[in-house]
Amino acid sequence: MEGDTEERFVRQILDAHLRMHNIETQTFVLHGNVSAQRLARTMANLFRRCGMATSLVDYYGFRDKGMDGVTALEGRISTAVQSELGSSADSSLVIPYIQQYEFEALLFSEVSAFQSVLGLYQGTVQQLAAVRQSFSTPEEINDHPDTAPSKRITNIIRHYDKVTHGSLVAQAIGLTTIRRECPRFDAWVTRLESLSA
Repeated sequence: MEGDTEERFVRQILDAHLRMHNIETQTFVLHGNVSAQRLARTMANLFRRCGMATSLVDYYGFRDKGMDGVTALEGRISTAVQSELGSSADSSLVIPYIQQYEFEALLFSEVSAFQSVLGLYQGTVQQLAAVRQSFSTPEEINDHPDTAPSKRITNIIRHYDKVTHGSLVAQAIGLTTIRRECPRFDAWVTRLESLSA
């Protein structure tokens, strides 16, 4: 996990869902700068301890993404993990996942959840809805420093605190809706579910 927001999301929402698929989760928070090499080393160490490793980090703040898109960056991390572990490790149990572009994009899956959690005026919810309607999926809300999902939220809701409110809004939305609205995220969760087969 990249930070406290993502850790709360996993502990409070994703963990219960994966337990229904006989998958236990353990979280490890990467505080500070996230780079491909640092994440690969962490995932390799987690794989050695747990026999499986995945990640939930934001593309937005990735230090060394360069010109790589999300898929290319995940591929680079996967290759680096495999190099750390050696060819005998089962690469299907190492699943780098980078959220495009930021965790807060998931919260645009159902903007009315902000109202129920934060008690917002309808006009504020309409501003969030206007952002959502500008993109075909929440995951496409971009990563420019001024227009990243979290920046858009805090520009509209000044008192929004990502650690305090992020997982509460996600809980109000529900995992089913987030998966329906965010196909890339859904594909990751589906892949995790398949590990219990």
